[in-house]
Amino acid sequence: MTTKDIELLLNNASIACGYEGDLTVSFSNLPKICDFQCNGCFKIAKLHGQNPVQVANNIIDKIDKTNKDYEFSVLNGFINIKLTDQKLSQLANEYLQDDMAGIEKRERKQKIVLDYGGANVAKALHIGHLRPAIIGESLKRLYKLFGDEVIADVHLGDWGLQMGLCELQLFEDGKLDYYFQGKGEEPVITLDMLNEAYPKASARKNTDEDFKKKAEDWTVKIQSKKEPYYSIYKKIRAVSVEKIKQHYGELGATFDLWYGESDASEYIPHALKIIKEKGLARESEGAIVVDVAVEGENIPIQSDKDGTKRYKNPMPPCIIEKGNGAVLYATTDIATILMRNMTIKDIDRIEYVTDARQNMHFTQVFRVCKLAGISPKNQILLHIGNGTMNGKDGKPFKTRSGDTIKLEDIIDMLVNKASKKLSANGVEFDRDTALMIGVGAMKFGDLVNNVGKDYVFDIDKFLAFEGKTGPYLQYTVVRINSILNKLNGVKGGEINIDNDEMREIIKAIIKLNSSYSICYREKSLSSLCSASFDLASAFSTFYNNISVANEKDEIRKAGYISLLNLVKNKLMQALGVLAIEVPKKM
Repeated sequence: MTTKDIELLLNNASIACGYEGDLTVSFSNLPKICDFQCNGCFKIAKLHGQNPVQVANNIIDKIDKTNKDYEFSVLNGFINIKLTDQKLSQLANEYLQDDMAGIEKRERKQKIVLDYGGANVAKALHIGHLRPAIIGESLKRLYKLFGDEVIADVHLGDWGLQMGLCELQLFEDGKLDYYFQGKGEEPVITLDMLNEAYPKASARKNTDEDFKKKAEDWTVKIQSKKEPYYSIYKKIRAVSVEKIKQHYGELGATFDLWYGESDASEYIPHALKIIKEKGLARESEGAIVVDVAVEGENIPIQSDKDGTKRYKNPMPPCIIEKGNGAVLYATTDIATILMRNMTIKDIDRIEYVTDARQNMHFTQVFRVCKLAGISPKNQILLHIGNGTMNGKDGKPFKTRSGDTIKLEDIIDMLVNKASKKLSANGVEFDRDTALMIGVGAMKFGDLVNNVGKDYVFDIDKFLAFEGKTGPYLQYTVVRINSILNKLNGVKGGEINIDNDEMREIIKAIIKLNSSYSICYREKSLSSLCSASFDLASAFSTFYNNISVANEKDEIRKAGYISLLNLVKNKLMQALGVLAIEVPKKM
């Protein structure tokens, strides 16, 4: 069921009264009075010069009298709607038979390339890689729930300055003498070597201009596939990707494509040729740029005495090629969109989940692609910008020394915290169980917030087994499984709603079903998180007030068992979209 069913009844009645048929229905903000409400009578009353209360009464008087599903009443001009027990029972049994029953169907399924990895090769994954992986994985699962074809691409950062920095540092540390001087045996490049070399090189480039310039030149040699620079690069990439796959796997993030900027590099000449042939490129201070400002941007509002113009809403040009021939992130992203459209047919949408601070970058890239025809006219290019994970002080979460926290350290912290929680509860567990609970807590703590908002990373709060948390949802499913295991052999039967506890559960499921469409529309999972918590809370009330095992009436007991399975199925469906696994015990 959707609100459209109720709207159809109301609008047919409205038309029968001679009014307009454009009434809409929403969930009630007074749940003790009604389940749904309609406030459209105020607009009709104004148009027809009538009293809203009279308009509302006229409409409900015209509703089909054979209707046994809804009870209509009027309060202060609002039409209030309650679902009958008969309707709630019907919906409960429909939901039990079909997981997609009650979830709004999409008119047209789409093909989507979803880019949500963005890890940089040669660098350790850090806290900044968490949100794109968590949000992107859930969006992928949400889109697939609606039947979309989703191609997930990790799109590794493996073609930028960090490669030149890391390789140059290894060279200066004497780790690459075999390749350049023919000394000794061929070295085995390890992750420890990279974790030592890159931070050192990254710090040096900020204070040593000569080193930075040399690293930039080194990067050009890698990008030109000059030997031995390119062969060394491939070894560094292979070692990094192995570790990246492990960390993403622990987060439950999976990808169809493990491409990187390097894979798009061969499309760069083609992309640049298209841009230049369209007359979009111009030279600026030795670099090649594309003007991407639209009307209302870069409008001169004043000229200073020296002739320098100042601008309203400045949108700078997109730099696609540096003076030394090196390409930038914008260039590789443009080439990546070209590659995707040349190798994957009929893409409806290309979506990127990254830090919100990259919004300017993607605005420029998307505009270049549209101006050049690299992205077809009807193709949607979308940047889903996420906020930052902050500490309790409101600042980006970092170590006490001010360093960015590594992803593997966060995962270890989650496992340790979850382990202590399980030990305190006297539960036997292994690392996989602690990992499920710890990572699940973090994911829910992230996704319950709006995607674009910053939030406080508070793992102790996230790991609470009570309240709006991931572990609370996991524990609810574990509890239901425990009840069902004790009742093993007792078959479920038809669900008949006849008490408040059951009513609240089905109404919570109706809201949960409707939340999927909201999430799809908003590109944020917060509505699903809240609705899942509401269902778990409704079940908790049922569990506290009704003993399924001690129910004497076998028909009622069979209905209760089916209700337990229904709640479990709906929570598992929601947790599946949120990419949160459920342990066997906790």
